[in-house]
Amino acid sequence: MVEMKFICDRMLGKLAVWLRISGYDTLYIGDFYAEDEDEFLLRSFGDRILLTKDRRLYEKAKKVKREVFLLRSNDVAEQMKELKALGVKFQIIMDRCSVCNSLLRRPSREEALMVLKEQGLPEDMLERYELWFCENCRKLYWMGGHWINMVRFLRKVE
Repeated sequence: MVEMKFICDRMLGKLAVWLRISGYDTLYIGDFYAEDEDEFLLRSFGDRILLTKDRRLYEKAKKVKREVFLLRSNDVAEQMKELKALGVKFQIIMDRCSVCNSLLRRPSREEALMVLKEQGLPEDMLERYELWFCENCRKLYWMGGHWINMVRFLRKVE
């Protein structure tokens, strides 16, 4: 089975984050500069499903035979429910950076200590938490208190 990959229009930034958290390779138009965003979304990254709330963009994509899915809700939880029609499963995978979509990896002890220091975080986090690291944006992830809120939110989506 081919893994689903997505590109989200400007109205779907929060959804892009949740897709990344769930392990889906997801691009977001807000991360790119394009004079004509609609044209960029129609012509670029053809191997990805275009997710949009814009009916005009949806119709244009259909005309050029671009794989596209029109979302109707403004609420991210409802959008996530809509995507279940495509077979999307939302869960906390933590293999992609929620900020830049790069693959995460376990940091070395030295990297973790350096980033913790740079970000003003306590060094004992290295012993208290499992850490993931994004080389691209130098962000550390861990299972802190926010994790519980994420799990609660996902339960609401189910």
